[in-house]
Amino acid sequence: MLKLMKALVSTIATSGMLASFAFVSSVSADEYFTITNGELERPKGYREWVYVGTPVTPNDMNNGKAAFPEHHNVYMDPGSWAHWKKTGEFRDGTILMKELVSVGSKGAVSGNGYFQGDYIGLEATIKSTKHFPKEPGNWAYFSFSSKDHKTVNETATPFATASCNTCHENAAADDFVFTQYYPVLRAGKGTGEEASGGHLSTLKNSYSVPKGN
Repeated sequence: MLKLMKALVSTIATSGMLASFAFVSSVSADEYFTITNGELERPKGYREWVYVGTPVTPNDMNNGKAAFPEHHNVYMDPGSWAHWKKTGEFRDGTILMKELVSVGSKGAVSGNGYFQGDYIGLEATIKSTKHFPKEPGNWAYFSFSSKDHKTVNETATPFATASCNTCHENAAADDFVFTQYYPVLRAGKGTGEEASGGHLSTLKNSYSVPKGN
């Protein structure tokens, strides 16, 4: 009986240790990216993250010389979205993925416009004091796109600071991020679950809500 009790206690202790280890692992796995030897591994499954918007600055509206003429589909990792909703700040470890999509057709049954064509590139933006302690705001910017925009690489290294940080620092509305162009981020800033969509407080920001609703 004594041996059985000791075995039971040992099993419980071991289980507790494993549970604690699992908990620590889940917390440390809070980052949605992997950087090895200064290279960012291409994140997988980012289309399952939170979609925050698609800006486009087409050549047609920029004298044929737009700096970024393609659509930019932007996704934010779920952990950072939850933090943004709660605090209105971008947490340490935030990653934003940006898919570059060409301007395809300019006409549809609904009328004329700019409609998405083919995927032509992939980029990422990361805020990390651990990996980028010397970068302004601790933000770094990456591109997985090949020069001809026909393929994407498995890894990427950060752009030089002057390539991106200066523009983001001077023109972005919130901590190097152009939230002024993303209504999802604006609606979610520090509002908790109210930004999940369909709630009265967020609808009031964009729509005229009938009285009594």
